[in-house]
Amino acid sequence: MMFHDMSRLLKTFACCLLVLLPAAAQAKKPKLPDHWIGVWGAAPFALDNKNMSLGSEDSTLRETVHVSFGGSLIRVKFSNEFGTEPLIIGAAHVALAGADPGSISLTSANALTFNGNPSITIPVGASVVSDPAGITFPAFANLTVSIFLPAQKITHITYHGTALQTNELAPGNLVGQRSFPPVQTVAATSTEPARGTGATTGVKTINSWYFLKGIDAMAPGDTGTVIALGDSITDGSWATPNSNSRWPDVLARRLQANKDTRSLSVLDMGIGGNRILHDGTGQSALARFDRDVLAQSGAQSLIILEGINDIGHAADLKNPYDVVSADDLIAGLAQMVERAHLKGIRVFIGTLTPYVGAAYSSPAGEAIRVALNNWIRTNKLADGFIDFEAATKDPAHPDMFLPSYEHGDHLHPVDAGYKAMGEAIDLKLLTPKK
Repeated sequence: MMFHDMSRLLKTFACCLLVLLPAAAQAKKPKLPDHWIGVWGAAPFALDNKNMSLGSEDSTLRETVHVSFGGSLIRVKFSNEFGTEPLIIGAAHVALAGADPGSISLTSANALTFNGNPSITIPVGASVVSDPAGITFPAFANLTVSIFLPAQKITHITYHGTALQTNELAPGNLVGQRSFPPVQTVAATSTEPARGTGATTGVKTINSWYFLKGIDAMAPGDTGTVIALGDSITDGSWATPNSNSRWPDVLARRLQANKDTRSLSVLDMGIGGNRILHDGTGQSALARFDRDVLAQSGAQSLIILEGINDIGHAADLKNPYDVVSADDLIAGLAQMVERAHLKGIRVFIGTLTPYVGAAYSSPAGEAIRVALNNWIRTNKLADGFIDFEAATKDPAHPDMFLPSYEHGDHLHPVDAGYKAMGEAIDLKLLTPKK
């Protein structure tokens, strides 16, 4: 009798252990160490500066960016990857943007250093990262980076063209100043045309990001970055300037508002005019993939929306060039999926939005777009797809953009269209795995 009682006791004890062990194991699961994630970025390419509009005198760039994630320790990335001479940065500061255009919050300002030095020379074809700098900011804050460039030869500027952000360029070293002198314009007269901004003070407005490539923030170990790779529709052409209305911006706000995804930041790696297979505006998506996707800090998921420019130019009735087929584009997308998977990055491909009526549309091009979208919806290589076409098409004319969503060129969205695209993404696709 005692033997049976002992046996039952041991069985009960064993069952209790089986119940408790998973909880104990979970409780002892080590906390992941803090790591860097990308909180803002822009894909760089080349701008011809042979007329020396920049570099002929000492000057300061003041460039503002909208971060997708908060933090208190950052590092800033600068690029001379498309330069043909070494680039000298004499000084650089970061601060919270001030209330007035072009101003900064001096109480938040922090001088950037490079291995402890205030200045750095970036070799031809290279990029650099600043030392970590302390600055506390919430998600969706505007950070302003000021860059002092001593007079130097700059034949090609490494930049991102479509910032959709009002930035400023002023003569002299003004990195630590609260604000620049006002931008002024000399009006046209009957004998002389307008001379543009800055004719009196020398301060000019620029709508691009020069030499500024990205910002990382130190974040908890369970955080990660979602990268949006694309062309002008990802870059935000025709979105309202200074409104942060691109579809990746909409996605970032949705991620932060959802408890299951608020550990994710978003980087917009769109370039207007970009293509999958051929260089154009910027290097092709395949050529820039390592730099703009795989090298990003904390990369966890990738959304690809590319191909409409490949199709448009290949099947243009007036001037076709760089001819490609649906199979060519599928092979290019498949390569990006495979390369991302090798780095443990999940990939979601977006269907191409409607383009009938666009300047370079054609029946042959539409057939390629339809074939490519069919593959995107049914392929087994990627981790899923996002139906941007369904979110933006006109129900009465499914091969065309919904008129209220597009700019009038039958190709590019406006804010309402970008909002529909950002809201079409199922956040469960991006939810981190436990």
